[in-house]
Amino acid sequence: MSLVLTAFVANMILGCFQPGDTISDKTAKYEFAATPSWQDEFDYSGKPNPQKWNYDLGDHGWGNNELQNYTDKIENAKVEDGHLIIEAIKGKSGKANYSSARLVSKGKGDFLYGKFEIRAKLPKGRGTWPAIWMLASENNYGNKGWPDNGEIDIMEHVGFDQNKIHGNIHTKAFNHSIGTNKGNNVIIETVSDEFHTYSCEWTPESVKILLDGKDYFTFSKEAGYDWAQWPFDKPFHLILNIAVGGNWGGQKGVDDSIFPRKMEIDYVRVYPLVEKK
Repeated sequence: MSLVLTAFVANMILGCFQPGDTISDKTAKYEFAATPSWQDEFDYSGKPNPQKWNYDLGDHGWGNNELQNYTDKIENAKVEDGHLIIEAIKGKSGKANYSSARLVSKGKGDFLYGKFEIRAKLPKGRGTWPAIWMLASENNYGNKGWPDNGEIDIMEHVGFDQNKIHGNIHTKAFNHSIGTNKGNNVIIETVSDEFHTYSCEWTPESVKILLDGKDYFTFSKEAGYDWAQWPFDKPFHLILNIAVGGNWGGQKGVDDSIFPRKMEIDYVRVYPLVEKK
């Protein structure tokens, strides 16, 4: 069985809304199930659960001139005391001078629509670039890569702008590389001192980004949109990572005195979309 088909069958068993299910026209109202269909509560110790998470690996800059090497080592990603800890460390790793981790649910958690909740405490310091985000699990559109198949940024933070949280979407028509990015940000002073809940509510009509239950950015599907504006009708997967430096995170340099720096995640929960009766 193919990876995509395996993920599809698994999600159908879990009750996620998937291709082939039907939702009525744009007048329909949507809601999310009260119980998650996919989650990680991090109530264990050691490496992240291999039944839920893969690793992206490498030191090639990740399209953003990032400075870290992503590894699968336990010092960069571990579960302890009820939390997932992703840690960026100063030190030679591959061709890079920093190491970190980038966890992905692709093939083990692929979702079409739903409510995504991640409770996290973020790193602090110039040069850090943590993110909680989503990419398409398949390449169906355009040039078969980014940004044609879409990106949803549930949370991005850059350490040189400590009190600001960003939520964005990227598509072929709307992305930062051509100056048409769609997104917003919100000011909050305790992102590195307290846990906050970062959420996305994704339906066939819109992508909504929330912080602690309050929405601050909504991108809606408008009449006439095709895949270039709205590729958000295919399965996506979750990504959790800390980058170091890069085109955005490194705009004001990297303060080497801050390392190591970590992002702590209390839980990840995905609630499937259901049609409101």
